[in-house]
Amino acid sequence: MSENEGMSSKATMIGVAGAGCGCMTLPAAAAGLIVLLIVFGGLGVLFAPIIALILFFGGGGGGDDVSPSDIDTDAVSESVQGDGKGELNPKTVPSHLADTIEDAGGICDAIGPVVIAAQIEHESSFNEDMLGPNGEKGISQLPPDKFEEFGEDEDDNDETSATDPKDSIMAQGRYMCSLAEKVKPLVDSGQAPEGQSVLDLALAAYDVGLKDVQDAKGLPESGAAQSYVITVRSLFPRFEGIGGAVSPSEFPTPPASES
Repeated sequence: MSENEGMSSKATMIGVAGAGCGCMTLPAAAAGLIVLLIVFGGLGVLFAPIIALILFFGGGGGGDDVSPSDIDTDAVSESVQGDGKGELNPKTVPSHLADTIEDAGGICDAIGPVVIAAQIEHESSFNEDMLGPNGEKGISQLPPDKFEEFGEDEDDNDETSATDPKDSIMAQGRYMCSLAEKVKPLVDSGQAPEGQSVLDLALAAYDVGLKDVQDAKGLPESGAAQSYVITVRSLFPRFEGIGGAVSPSEFPTPPASES
């Protein structure tokens, strides 16, 4: 299982950013620059460098045949800075989970399927058996107490399990919607700094906890919270299929019963 854990985007939060292809390691200097820009410049300052990195590395997850000239730069920019509620390209997620990701992204208006897919890539790289450092299990890596609160038996197999991908993904959607509802007053009241959205705060709360976001009245200044938000956002173009779609062969093989 240590090999699988080494594949986790979450475990390499600072050194690895999706940048539109989901599994690409950025140069250390670039990763360090990202963190500095997040902490000292705010999210708005970071969008341009992130978009540049997406274009530099080919973006979109299209493979070796995709070059920067093939990518719609305006579409990349809009996606990274958007609300994650664009249309999910089904070729960018495992086929047996596409409908579940769509359903989880449709639970509330604040969260879309692109957000769900990008989080899963960052949390587990679609590894349904992922084990996290603090007892998290499954594809969405919810804290155990949160899965207990939000998890349900989605496929009617008489078991609610974090390692059941459908149970995990739907619990992720419910948890994200709950977080969005709880952080929305910070944005609506103007307590959160200008430019920080409900989605940004919900993503940060998913990673570092709701209390940290509420105490900070916005995105915490920690590199962990802010890098999580921007790394997930950098994956939005991939899951909208901008620059090309990911081959299904890149995903872990599902259990035979789910094929």
